[in-house]
Amino acid sequence: QVQLVESGGGLVQAGGSLRLSCAASGRTFSSYAMGWFRQAPGKEREFVAGISRSGSNTKYADSTTGRFTISRDNAKNTLDLQMNNLKPEDTAVYYCAAASVNYNVVLRIAGNYAYWGQGTQVTVSS
Repeated sequence: QVQLVESGGGLVQAGGSLRLSCAASGRTFSSYAMGWFRQAPGKEREFVAGISRSGSNTKYADSTTGRFTISRDNAKNTLDLQMNNLKPEDTAVYYCAAASVNYNVVLRIAGNYAYWGQGTQVTVSS
C-alpha cells in the first residue's frame, strides 16, 4: 500500500508556471506506475500525464503535451509535474495516483489506479 500527498498548487496568471509534487510513503515506490489527473468543477476527472515505474516512459494528454513535464525520483519517493505556459482551462484540482504494475507501462485510465492523493488546487487567472 502507498500513501500520496500532493503539494505545490496555487494561483498563477495565464502564461505562468507551477510545479506540483507528490510525496509517496512506503518502500516500493519504484513498483508503481504513477500518474497525474485533474478535475474541474462539473467535469469528469481527466488524465494529465503518466510515467512508468522506471521513469523511462511517459505519456501526456493532448492538451498538456509540450507544456507539462512529468518526472519521478525513485530514490526520494517523489513524483513531480512541471507545468509551463498555464492556461485558464488548466484550472482544476490536481491528483497524483499510483498503480501497482508488473511491467514498465504507462497507464492513462483513472480506473487502473488504486491509490490517490487528496488533491491540490491549481487556479489560472486570465
